[in-house]
Amino acid sequence: MDKALDLIEAVARSDRPVRLSELAEEVGLHRATAYRVLLDLVRRGWVLRAGDHYLPGTVALQLSHASATRSLAAVARPVLEDLSARTGMMVNLQVLESDRSRVIDVVRPSRLEMISDLRDSMLPVHRFAGPLALVAALAPEARGPYLRQAQEAGHTLTGDDPLPADIAQAERTGYALERGRNEKLIASISRAVTSAKGTPICALTVVGPDAEFEEPQLTEVARALHEATAELQRTLTVLSSDTPPPPTAAERQSDGRTAAGPAGPAADPLPQRGPE
Repeated sequence: MDKALDLIEAVARSDRPVRLSELAEEVGLHRATAYRVLLDLVRRGWVLRAGDHYLPGTVALQLSHASATRSLAAVARPVLEDLSARTGMMVNLQVLESDRSRVIDVVRPSRLEMISDLRDSMLPVHRFAGPLALVAALAPEARGPYLRQAQEAGHTLTGDDPLPADIAQAERTGYALERGRNEKLIASISRAVTSAKGTPICALTVVGPDAEFEEPQLTEVARALHEATAELQRTLTVLSSDTPPPPTAAERQSDGRTAAGPAGPAADPLPQRGPE
């Protein structure tokens, strides 16, 4: 457990993706031992592997704003840039926090510089598409803190209040559309990226002038958004399940193992589990 926590903390402290050799040196482990512990951490979602580098995993992203900012934003940045180029609109990346969502990265074309990018802002569910898409992806019993923000702002969540219907529609369709609720001339559409278990990891939101959210342009924007979230979801799934390259025979021997397997008491004390 100590080895696993040391590696998780080392990955989370770094302001960039780190190599296996760097991690092993920082925590004082042989490279082969670090590799074997990382196998479990990658499989369980605590660490992501991108090529020969390691980043905080999807589990850590749900617990740490710093990890989300450094790791998720780095992985998602090319997707944001491509989506902005395809739509000609501003695109942001959001994650849920305790009762609102936070904007952790933004790509804004020069033609939309008059629109605030809201970077690092905390957004409530009743005013913005991003938190609406994320909350709609939560189980109903987990939505309480986000809905309390809406109630404090005057939403009754009953009768003619449109917010429950908006959440239900976003849950059903996968898209949250906001037109004029926060700013009259600004519209946005958002879609959540979820884990293998269905819990929301983040949301991509496309923001632009309300006049550009009419059909048929809205359908084209929604299609581009769907493809972008699917691409990011595939990337995160691959990173979470990828298997690091095995250490060399010399590295295994330096850690008390031979190429044939464990060598007596020097073998890895962590149990080797099969696929779950």
